[in-house]
Amino acid sequence: MSLLRRSVLIRSLQAALALSAVAGLTPVQAQNTTTRILVGFPAGGGTDAIARILAERLQAELGHSVVVENKAGAGGQIAAQALKAAQPDGHTLFLSHDHSVSILPLTMKNPGFDPGKDFVPVAGFATFVNAVALSGGTPAKDFKGWVDSVKAAGGKASVGIPAPASTPQFAVQVIGKQFGLDLVAAPYRGSAPMMGDMLGNQIPAGVGSVPDFIENHKAGKLRVVAVMGTQRQAALPDVPTFTEVGIKGFEEVPYYGLFAPAGTPRAALDKLGAAVQKVIAQTDVKDKLNTMGLTVGYMSGAELGKREVAYREVWAKIIKDSGYQPQ
Repeated sequence: MSLLRRSVLIRSLQAALALSAVAGLTPVQAQNTTTRILVGFPAGGGTDAIARILAERLQAELGHSVVVENKAGAGGQIAAQALKAAQPDGHTLFLSHDHSVSILPLTMKNPGFDPGKDFVPVAGFATFVNAVALSGGTPAKDFKGWVDSVKAAGGKASVGIPAPASTPQFAVQVIGKQFGLDLVAAPYRGSAPMMGDMLGNQIPAGVGSVPDFIENHKAGKLRVVAVMGTQRQAALPDVPTFTEVGIKGFEEVPYYGLFAPAGTPRAALDKLGAAVQKVIAQTDVKDKLNTMGLTVGYMSGAELGKREVAYREVWAKIIKDSGYQPQ
């Protein structure tokens, strides 16, 4: 090798090392960066589908690979614990709705994480609502018809929920109490297996998020008969709200957001937040998420953090009033 060529190679290597040092990465890491988005539920469910839509576009914004990693089980607890254990380098995120971050710490004595200490909010990107849906084989056509049919059959019925000790479980309890029904919440390991049993008419009804139900509702395979909150959803304009059918206490609607391990550098958080904001502003992404039953809207990390705390305070009272004892 000539002296000139060797000198050029040495200078190139030095430049690469300097650039990598500024980024906090080795040369190999700089070339092979991958951001993981942890999802606490199985592939095929609503949260998984949302994560994959965002991951595809975040990859273009961040300039490196972004992959979805399903760590299903325990209502998102496994994924939350994995986030806590991850390196705070800006390359591991947790895409979660309210259950894993806000509800689990209220229903478990030792969930293995503290959202206020172990996580840092990156960005919120949507709100959504839970809903009551009926399986295709259930004769009732609307919420009142279902309540009447349960009463006529002795007042007892099973209602599927995607996770134990979740907001859907407490919704089932409140609905039962308000309408004089003996409703039994049947917990599943995520929305996908619950949907499988509903589509197979193994369970007559379920309570879960609109993103979990909406595709099969539109296909006529099940019927969403009531949605949480005080306002009808744009994706389901003909479906009455909980308020309209007489279900009270569920005015605070859930959220979706991205979280990182505590200690993640501010620069990395700002970069990720800006990327999320750009992605959800893209018309086709926004349309896809809206079609799935989400109300898309950007929340900064600080705004998401405040919403999470406020949401947890509301549900702390609901859970306490239900008589539920943390397990």
